[in-house]
Amino acid sequence: MLTRHRDPYWPRHSARWPGSCVLAFCILLFSPLAQAASAGELDLTYTIPGFIAVTLFLAAYALVMAEEKLHMRKSKPVLVAAGLIWALIGWTYMRSGLPNTAEEAFSDTLLEYSELLLFLLVAMTYINAMEERRVFEKLRAWLIETGFSYRSLFWITGILAFWISTIANNLTTAMLMCAVVLKVAEGDKRFINICCVNIVVAANAGGAFSPFGDITTLMVWQAKLVEFQQFFKLLGPSLVNYLVPAVVMSLFIKNRKPAALEEDIWLKRGARRIVGLFLVTIVISVLCHTMLNLPPALGMMTGLGFLQFFGFYLRRSLPRSLERKRTRYSKRGDWRKLEALGSVVPFDVFTRVARSEWDTLLFFYGVVMSVGGLGFMGYLSLLSETLYTGWDPVWANIVLGMISAVVDNIPVMFAVISMEPDMSLGNWLLITLTAGVGGSLLSVGSAAGVALMGQARGIYTFAGHMRWAPIIALGYAASVVAHMLINAESFAVFL
Repeated sequence: MLTRHRDPYWPRHSARWPGSCVLAFCILLFSPLAQAASAGELDLTYTIPGFIAVTLFLAAYALVMAEEKLHMRKSKPVLVAAGLIWALIGWTYMRSGLPNTAEEAFSDTLLEYSELLLFLLVAMTYINAMEERRVFEKLRAWLIETGFSYRSLFWITGILAFWISTIANNLTTAMLMCAVVLKVAEGDKRFINICCVNIVVAANAGGAFSPFGDITTLMVWQAKLVEFQQFFKLLGPSLVNYLVPAVVMSLFIKNRKPAALEEDIWLKRGARRIVGLFLVTIVISVLCHTMLNLPPALGMMTGLGFLQFFGFYLRRSLPRSLERKRTRYSKRGDWRKLEALGSVVPFDVFTRVARSEWDTLLFFYGVVMSVGGLGFMGYLSLLSETLYTGWDPVWANIVLGMISAVVDNIPVMFAVISMEPDMSLGNWLLITLTAGVGGSLLSVGSAAGVALMGQARGIYTFAGHMRWAPIIALGYAASVVAHMLINAESFAVFL
């Protein structure tokens, strides 16, 4: 823990601010700092480099929040901010005669990110592979063809979004369910909007109780703050978070039945086996972490190797498979499927890797490195003192969850993990829950909400989501209460 002190050059009198600021800036950037912490680390919280770093991070995050208006990918500003923040740290430590300290701190932070990157990259590759093999299209076609009533469709898309998001990211899940609603709702804007709100809440709630459901839960699991099986203590609270607003919203849906639509979608070869390989990969990843005490990324990368072997098999056996299908379709006289065989391309794992959400992964890098740099400067220790010493941890975690409706939950969770507050298991589960579901309070609070505003442009809007915000907030409060009642004993277990 860094010891906080006030820098001797920091101006204390407002009348002297301009001249003192320039003088302090020059002294701090171009000469060694006078004081160092006992462990050879400098406390930069009350120095000009520290304030510049905070300003850089806030400016970068302002650009991230304006992503939709600026049409600029969110990874760009945080990548630049991360580089400049660590450049400030490196320069300051080098001038202070501690060149290796900053390098070691950067390497440690980079290692944390690398483990998460490899895990997420494999998960995204599998999701992309299943998408390419039409697994999600087949599910969508089945829902469309069945001809459910509007109320049934509301519940089915919500429930599927809840459960699918436990292994797939909430963005993919929400867009899949939204595509179903847009297809069958016959332009009913009111129904589409209420379904999109329901889908966003469900997708965020479903990811909160699974280590694979959200980047934040994955971060907590890999940091060994919560064991794999302990996440399932949040199943009940997550269900409450989804069901409370869903029950209320369902009362406002007219129970009419849209016309059934026919959409002939067939799975590509190997689709079911890829789903099976993904489940095997998850099991291996869990065993690596729980039984061998090795990073989950090891199991995921092993699973990527399985997918590469299977992709090799699919490519080598493709000519024989096409010949068999041509013979079968010719006998049936199925000319449409025969024609479709001409557009078949070999399965390529690296194409699936290339189509991963690289903007998200690079944004994640920028956030982790920026927050890691601010933490190394001493700001997270300062924030931890304010939140978790000055406040009760329960209230701190509830407020941080609400903040994640405006600020992305990734930096919120990484900051909490970096602070290392002395919290019980119950409180670590609470911040995992609130950071996961807090983004549902606003349409811009999660990737799922932002994506659906683009997919159902002009129908699902910020204002349309806000109309249901009081009910969603009620679900948020109910899930917190449910967690504190159901998992009361976990608040006595300190990590």
